[in-house]
Amino acid sequence: MSRALGLALGFAADRIVGDPARWHPVAGFGRAATALERTTYADSRGPGVAHVVLLVGGVVAVGSVAERGPRTLVTAAATWAVLGGRSLDREAAAVADLMAAGRLDDARERLTHLVGRDTTRLDEAEVARAAIESLAENTSDAVVAPLVCGALAGVPGLLGYRAANTLDAMIGHRSPRYERFGQAAARLDDLLNLPGSRLTAALATLLGADRAAARRAWRRDAGRHPSPNAGPVEAAFAGALGIRLGGTTVYAGRVEHRPELGDGRPPGQHDISRAIELAGRVGRAAVVVAVLVIALRPSRRPRRPS
Repeated sequence: MSRALGLALGFAADRIVGDPARWHPVAGFGRAATALERTTYADSRGPGVAHVVLLVGGVVAVGSVAERGPRTLVTAAATWAVLGGRSLDREAAAVADLMAAGRLDDARERLTHLVGRDTTRLDEAEVARAAIESLAENTSDAVVAPLVCGALAGVPGLLGYRAANTLDAMIGHRSPRYERFGQAAARLDDLLNLPGSRLTAALATLLGADRAAARRAWRRDAGRHPSPNAGPVEAAFAGALGIRLGGTTVYAGRVEHRPELGDGRPPGQHDISRAIELAGRVGRAAVVVAVLVIALRPSRRPRRPS
C-alpha cells in the first residue's frame, strides 16, 4: 500500500502547501522542452512524434528509476509535484474577490493566469464563465487525471502524464507553427485524459447540487464541445451548479463559437466560489477512488520455484 499512501500524502501536500514559488520541476521540464524544440522542430508530424517520445519517454524512464527508492516518499513527492489543485483554487478565488470588490479590469487581468483566451473585453458574466470553465477543465487535468495515472502506473504514470499534459499546453494548440508538429502531443494528452475526465464528470454529477441536471447536460451537451475531455467535465459542472457555460470565446487570432452547456442562468461572481467548493469535493473523492483502485487491484505474488 506504499503507492496508495504516497498518493494520499502528495495530495495533502498540494492542498496544504501548493506549488513551490521557485524551482518548480514542471517549469524546469518546460525549459528543457523549449531547448529541445530548437533541434527537433520541423513543420510536419514525424518530428513532433519524435519530440514527444524523447521527452515523455525520458520522464517515464526517470520515474521508473526513482520508484526503486523509498516508494511512499517518492510517490508523495511526485504527486505533490504534478498536482495543481491549490494553485487553481487560489487563482479562481482571486478573480472572484476582485469581481466582488467591483474591480472588473483587475479581474480580467488576473483571469489571464487561468485561461489563454482574450479577456480584455469580457463582461462580468463572461469573466465568471471563463473562470468556471477553466476550473472545471483543470480539476480534471491537474488533479483527477494525474491521480488516476498514479494509481494505475505509479511514479512513471504521474510524471509521464504531467509531461504529456505540459507538452500539450506548449505545442498542442492549433497555430501555423504547431498545426502538424504539435499533433502528437495533443492526441497523447487526449488519450491520457480520457479516464480522468470521465471520472471528474461522474464525481461532479454525484457530488453537485443538481444531479439530474448534471446528468442531462453531460449526456446532451458534452459531445458538441470541441474537446472530447473538456466537454463532459464542463457540461457536468454546468448542470451541477445550475448555470450555463459555453458560447463565443475569443483567442489571439481566432474566434470559437462553442455550444452552450447546461440549462441554467448565466454565471455570476458567487458561482466561482460554488465551483471552487465543487472542485474541492471532486478532488477529495478522486484521491479516495485512486486509493481504492490500488487496494482492489490483485497483487502480483512471486511464483514459488517448482
